[in-house]
Amino acid sequence: MRVVFVHGACVRDGSWWWHRTAELLQERGVPSVAPALPSCGEAGLPGGVGGPGLPEDVAAVRQVLQAGDEPTVVVAHSYGGIITAEAAAGIGSVRHLLLVSSYLPEVGQSLSEFGDGSPAPFLDVDPDASTFGVRPELLVDTFLQDCDCEVQAQAADHLARQSLQVTGQPVGAAAWQQVPSTYLVCAQDRGTPPRLQREFARRAGSVVELDAGHHPFLSRPAAVRDLLLSL
Repeated sequence: MRVVFVHGACVRDGSWWWHRTAELLQERGVPSVAPALPSCGEAGLPGGVGGPGLPEDVAAVRQVLQAGDEPTVVVAHSYGGIITAEAAAGIGSVRHLLLVSSYLPEVGQSLSEFGDGSPAPFLDVDPDASTFGVRPELLVDTFLQDCDCEVQAQAADHLARQSLQVTGQPVGAAAWQQVPSTYLVCAQDRGTPPRLQREFARRAGSVVELDAGHHPFLSRPAAVRDLLLSL
């Protein structure tokens, strides 16, 4: 078994965001990888006007999924669920999807369709540059309130401004319709309200709730590891 982690919006350095859970998995002999997302300025490709968007993110994750034939669990966080819906479709080695505070789009849906049409208060949108990002001063209270001080202090160094076009680009597949899926509701999440997560989770095969904020793989890594090993 291997695990492929797909991080959410407005961050980079996926291996950092997942490192606490990844280390616990490695102790159990389970390798993992966190692909770089081009729309977040990773892989040497800048985001923004004319820059990489959702299709490039899908291609980056799909390339990693196709690189191995061992049974694979894909863990998709938040916006990562949009990417995974298309990236994991039709790949035989993918045996389970774990969606963490995530979106499960139908074919043709985009990220923007899950909101109310206005930017969340914790986001800074720059229409001229066609990018958006998390307001650093709201990062901890919104997304990391249940994490330890070390994580809270380091997280701002791993934020990124992301191409705004990812919010309106529709997915071309919905892997969760064919692949067994589990939704992890984060009951203390201040970024994606739990009531919305529970609505999204109706599309998943099974639902688990955890008393954690938006990043349980940093605040409750042992619980996330145990859930993964049980799938």
